Amino acid sequence: MLLTIVLVLILVFALIIIVTQIRKLLVSIGGDGRSFLAKLRLGLRAIETETGHLPVQVTKLNETLSNTGAGLKVVNKHLEETIQAALKQKNI
Repeated sequence: MLLTIVLVLILVFALIIIVTQIRKLLVSIGGDGRSFLAKLRLGLRAIETETGHLPVQVTKLNETLSNTGAGLKVVNKHLEETIQAALKQKNI
């Protein structure tokens, strides 16, 4: 019985040491404001804030570029007609 009590105490002591080390590791990763995870979180938040307006602007840019593309097709058609007219005048 004494051996069982000693073994249980050794097991509990080992578990306390392991849990303490795991806690230290987790705190170093993301437990306070100086941790790597906190710095990463702060940087990602800054990126999110700085780029938050992009979806609206990209939608406007896409619409503008679509309109520009349609206008360039019209210009291309007029240029083709101009070239054809110039070629007809040359043959006359």
